[in-house]
Amino acid sequence: MGPNSTTAYETILARIASGEYAPGEKIPSERTLEDDPGIPVRRTALRQVLARLVSEGALEVFGRSSYRVPGGVSVTEPEGLEPWRIHGERDLYDNRWVKLQLWDVEPPGMERFEHHVVKLHHVAVTAVLDDQDRVLMMWRYRFVPQQFGWELPGGIVDEGEDAADTAVREVVEETGWRPKSVERIASYQPMVGMVDSPHDIFVAHGAEQVGEPTDLEEAGHIEWVPLADISALMARGQLLGSGTLVALLHILANRGKPGLTASS
Repeated sequence: MGPNSTTAYETILARIASGEYAPGEKIPSERTLEDDPGIPVRRTALRQVLARLVSEGALEVFGRSSYRVPGGVSVTEPEGLEPWRIHGERDLYDNRWVKLQLWDVEPPGMERFEHHVVKLHHVAVTAVLDDQDRVLMMWRYRFVPQQFGWELPGGIVDEGEDAADTAVREVVEETGWRPKSVERIASYQPMVGMVDSPHDIFVAHGAEQVGEPTDLEEAGHIEWVPLADISALMARGQLLGSGTLVALLHILANRGKPGLTASS
């Protein structure tokens, strides 16, 4: 790009970074930008600048000829809907790993009934990325589905422990690598209709090998897997666990977007 195009590119990027162009909002039209003194380019060069910003993930095409900053949503939350009423709950079975309950529930406009609820632990799962577009994974055997597959390190959040600390601890115990930092990118419930088991998903960039895995029951074959292989592994059914899928899908969906936890 020439100096004027570079100025236009840096100006728009700075406005995105400062929040002047906010996530989810349309940026000014091409005609308005063309008349902006801070963007000294004409229409053809402006479109080249905008195309570069789209390719880098800083903007996305919105409609026929508009652009907006990624990160917002266009749908609104419906109003006027009522939650279910919970009249009580009772334990059917309880141990250190799992609790089975019956809840007395009443959906809006319907009769009350009892619904089984399974309570499991709070879990943290971590995707560690390196500078070669690879993710740290384990090849493991899971006896419940009776199959081998690739997983991200993760485990139970201890009582009183911050989930981010769990994320780091589990990576070290299961792989022997210590992440340089972790960032929470999602929280979800894997089976929201019946099971209560909060999952926090973290992404880390870079790690230092500090030893061998110490959790021998959980550890498997450790490997840095190229992100380019993830789609094929998913199609083969070789990615085990919802936490692994959520983390990797997030990374693939956001690769190249500035300010997000994904490799460029």
